Amino acid sequence: MNTNRFMKSECDSNVSYLSLQRMNTKKDLRELSSEELTSELKALGAPSFRAKQIREWMWQRGASSITDMQNLPKDLREKLDEKYFLSKAVLHEQQISSDKTIKCAFKVDGDKVVEGVLIPTTKRMTACISSQVGCSLACKFCATGRLKMMRNLTGGEIFDQVNYLRNEAQSRYNTPLTNIVYMGMGEPLLNYKNMMQSIQWITSPEGLGMSPQRITVSTAGIAKMIKKLGDDQVKFNLALSLHAANDEKRNKIMDINESNNLEVLSEALKYFYEKTGTRITFEYIIFKDFNDSIQDARELAEYSKQLPVKINIIEYNPIDDGEFQQASSEKVEAFAKFLESKNMIVNVRRSRGKDIDAACGQLANKNKVVDERVFKK
Repeated sequence: MNTNRFMKSECDSNVSYLSLQRMNTKKDLRELSSEELTSELKALGAPSFRAKQIREWMWQRGASSITDMQNLPKDLREKLDEKYFLSKAVLHEQQISSDKTIKCAFKVDGDKVVEGVLIPTTKRMTACISSQVGCSLACKFCATGRLKMMRNLTGGEIFDQVNYLRNEAQSRYNTPLTNIVYMGMGEPLLNYKNMMQSIQWITSPEGLGMSPQRITVSTAGIAKMIKKLGDDQVKFNLALSLHAANDEKRNKIMDINESNNLEVLSEALKYFYEKTGTRITFEYIIFKDFNDSIQDARELAEYSKQLPVKINIIEYNPIDDGEFQQASSEKVEAFAKFLESKNMIVNVRRSRGKDIDAACGQLANKNKVVDERVFKK
């Protein structure tokens, strides 16, 4: 398989059509709940069983437009088409790494770009997906943080990334998709409603039918929304992008810590665990001479004592002109060993897809279809 190979999607010609649809007064059919869809069909004089057929087209058969729904009567399709459209994340470009990682650029609204990544390993086949076009949090070490926040993705557009990567896993590697991580572009908890809708259809028997325990939502730390996850008693996993276990250091790399500091997050995480009983993951990107010392490990171990957690130590992937660098393998090993000596569950995650900028923190770093105008000045 060729390294760094680009492919153009045949679906790209649909982008301008989809963009024009969003510009008019039509509503997105995929944003209707099952109850709302049934009610709308009743108002149009259609029997309720049509709702199941429409859901099948939207969430299983990948319809790009209402006219694709050929088992619906023509007059019903025309009535629906007058009021609704289907939002879609459309594949534009695709790269395949030497380690078989696949990075996909999806277009939404015709000109906006989000990225999703398929990560094959010996034990897992993971889809890393985006929840927003750009990001408002501006974490210092993240390429996406350099982009302007443009808009939230719809639940359907998030779902489309998963569905496409799931099909790629099966067709290219003859392996089913095993895991989904909301760790791509954007902060999922700042797009809460649409994130939850996407998970509903990913896990529904009328959608992809995946177990929620195979899904992990990663957050930079929005305490209020972490508590809401607890109140909603979600069944999926939660990961906190921690990266430093003292406020002074975390403030330097993550602006969100100013309003959601470690004490506030601790309270929210305890609340989430009490409500769900789900072990939380701490994601810890390790940077050279910043958070890679034994003292940093000691602070992390102390912070982790408050509730059952597992810790993922993540190899850093430098971005263009970035001020942070990758910690040495010796420092990473010593850091992990210290945590293990404190009876912590620790995994060291090595980067994949680095040669195509698909690794953690690199999304939107060098994608050819990202226009210079979307970058923050």
